[in-house]
Amino acid sequence: MTMKVEFWSDIACPWCYIGKRRFEKALSQFEHRDEIEVIWRSFELDPSTPRQGKDLIDSLSKKMGRSVDEVKQMMAQITTLAAKDGLEYRFDLMKSSNTFDAHRLIHYAATQGLVDEVSEQLYHAYFTEGLLVSDINALLQVAVKAGLKETETRQMLESDKYSDEVRSDESRAQSLQVSGVPFVLANEKYEISGAQPTEVFLDALRQAWNDAHPITVVGGAGNSCDDGNCLI
Repeated sequence: MTMKVEFWSDIACPWCYIGKRRFEKALSQFEHRDEIEVIWRSFELDPSTPRQGKDLIDSLSKKMGRSVDEVKQMMAQITTLAAKDGLEYRFDLMKSSNTFDAHRLIHYAATQGLVDEVSEQLYHAYFTEGLLVSDINALLQVAVKAGLKETETRQMLESDKYSDEVRSDESRAQSLQVSGVPFVLANEKYEISGAQPTEVFLDALRQAWNDAHPITVVGGAGNSCDDGNCLI
């Protein structure tokens, strides 16, 4: 029986990319990985961000009430942490972006069997290449690179398709009282908040699996050996 794991994240969230990579490492080590259904859920950290983007450092400085130097120091620290998970962060190239259309694209990719490829390309495009992921042409570039068809994808992006799905994900997160991402819900019971170490994700997957697949004892008590005491 397949076990569902839901992963809420935002493309513009640096901890989400790190958390995604660590979760994927945990999943690759999980004994029942082929029986796990991962569902990527939408979460917007700042829906008010304009589509044309804003200067990232200035935006974060105002939002967090920190000086520009403090923000730059934080960026340097998270860049170092990301590198430990094999990720390259280029905050000097990034702009603060509205991610609503990027989330719509992820939902569309799921219907085409390419959600893993598209979500990975989106994170890479934003954090490493500095693409403005609120721009339709930039999103189209990412989509085609991930394997989606250009004409159909453009038509989708120029419409309002999958808007309801994004809102539904966000509504579900609100009902679960999720206030930050990344956030993982395994088997609708086990919650993991933040970019936890790989070991924490792996342990949660195992606990959730064991809970969903309890061991059934067949037969009564039979002859056995215990702690080295065995009479033959």
